[in-house]
Amino acid sequence: MNFESELVGTEKADVINRDRHSVSRKDIAPNALKVLYRLMNAGFHAYIVGGGVRDLLLGRKPKDFDIATNATPEDIKNLFRNARVIGRRFKIVHIKFGREIIEVTTFRANHARKHQVLDGSTRKQIKGLDSAHSESGMILRDNVYGNIDEDAMRRDFTVNALYYTTNGFRVLDFCSGLKDIESRQIRMIGNPAERYKEDPVRMLRAIRLSAKLGFSIERETEKPIDELSYLLDSISSARLFDETLKLMTGGHASKTFKLLQKFQLGSYLFAPTLEALKESDTSAANLVDLALKNTDERLANGKSVTPAFLFASLLWPVLKLTIAKSKNLGLPPRTSFQQAAKLALKEQLDYTAIPKRFTIAAQEIWELQDRLRIRTKRNIEKIFNHSRFRAAYDFLLLREQSGEELQDLGQWWTDFQIGDKNKRSELIAMVTKSQKHRKKRSKDIPSKGI
Repeated sequence: MNFESELVGTEKADVINRDRHSVSRKDIAPNALKVLYRLMNAGFHAYIVGGGVRDLLLGRKPKDFDIATNATPEDIKNLFRNARVIGRRFKIVHIKFGREIIEVTTFRANHARKHQVLDGSTRKQIKGLDSAHSESGMILRDNVYGNIDEDAMRRDFTVNALYYTTNGFRVLDFCSGLKDIESRQIRMIGNPAERYKEDPVRMLRAIRLSAKLGFSIERETEKPIDELSYLLDSISSARLFDETLKLMTGGHASKTFKLLQKFQLGSYLFAPTLEALKESDTSAANLVDLALKNTDERLANGKSVTPAFLFASLLWPVLKLTIAKSKNLGLPPRTSFQQAAKLALKEQLDYTAIPKRFTIAAQEIWELQDRLRIRTKRNIEKIFNHSRFRAAYDFLLLREQSGEELQDLGQWWTDFQIGDKNKRSELIAMVTKSQKHRKKRSKDIPSKGI
């Protein structure tokens, strides 16, 4: 297939030949190339598109590769037995190779707002339609297919509207994306306010890209964000949880959180934390900062991070503040703590729908903080064998690093873990002897030290 026979629409692109760009096939995932070639051999046009091309041009290693094509989802599914069509609002195809998924989308076209969905009763009317918008302009269904140049204009930012073809090894630039890469800025394609109204999550993507790439947000792209941040209220809390994970587990959580604090967007994701930080002591703010930096370091070193630990850290200032405010209620310490923990999590659930398995784990991490202080032989054995011990221990270290005075409790548990049987017995004997000189405390006091 000659480049001249490419799909209608490529003539509108700035064509960058191989000698003018740094994208190489050897840096593209073999399975992505496999999909690309099979589509082309079947007579379709296919391109590596978006973040994969952008990151290769920046000398980065892409996390994944997406493909855009003029083949419909049904065409793609017929070509690949390992393909699955997902989504109704925006149909895409996932082609699975073991644990790797190549995402393939059909070229989208710009379309007029022909269909309105005003309330829940009329929402059912969009079934079967290719296009549907809400009254505010948000796209509810976007399956109008078009040409490559139309597809480029439907993408969010110029740096994501770059297409790579193995047909001549060229990069196609429809929206001056290369110039914005060179000037290191995030620029919205089209009118920013209208594009944000189509999908308010684009505001969060601007933040995420800015933090990830170290790019500034272009002035006109940034200008409507605070004014339109309220549009996030129209996004389901489940989707906002997914977007929050993308923001916080992309390897740039610390920068991202600072940007969320700068814009009004932060109050639509982490309002309880941001409010608590205004009233909390320095150690609470330090812990959040350290937790986010720790998250970034773990990801940089190829380690995993858990949403439970992340939210336990982000909501720690909320928990501490809630406990402080409940001290005058005359509740038993254990009851006071349990109610404060539930309330802190419930407040966050109003913004992001954290799955129950993560809220339970976060609460266990908090509860273990006090149990780590009670170092009787029996309690030590139970805690050490607890499934959340390691997370609770890491959280304890964060507390100490943030400035909380915990009488070297973290060091004691560090010594206990690395010690042999004799060393552990010695540590238990020493702490037991020390405790005998103190006033005997009830086992039902869980909250002192939190």
